[in-house]
Amino acid sequence: MRFKRNITCKKILSLFKNQNGSPFFNAKGLAIGVFSGCFPFFGFQTLIGVFFAKIAKGNIVLAAVGTWISNPFTYVPLYYFNYKVGSIFLNNSSNQVLEKSLVLDDLWKQGRIFSLKLLLGSSCVGIILALICGSIVFFIYKIKNKK
Repeated sequence: MRFKRNITCKKILSLFKNQNGSPFFNAKGLAIGVFSGCFPFFGFQTLIGVFFAKIAKGNIVLAAVGTWISNPFTYVPLYYFNYKVGSIFLNNSSNQVLEKSLVLDDLWKQGRIFSLKLLLGSSCVGIILALICGSIVFFIYKIKNKK
């Protein structure tokens, strides 16, 4: 129980603040983590983010932190938004899957359409959020290094 009492917001922010490495190294790690966190692979997002950060030679700790963009409080809004974005790119009504009667033969087709929309939307939203978060972190670390 002592471990839980010693974790504070200040300690979590200091973990973020005290990372070594170049601004690009840190920003790359966080951007990869944010990108991985946008996908609906519950429980595997951190592993995926750390794996790709290791391959891309980015900050592994910040990649793990970046996956926290999706958490139990943001799952529903984030994935609903990703689904809507995917529906826009596929030029389909986002309610088309829900309007059809569920016939056993159509169930697999509807599942594929739903998954495709969600993954396409997750990719697009992930790229945009990764670029935004990576840029912000890059400039934060650049300013920190000048001091």
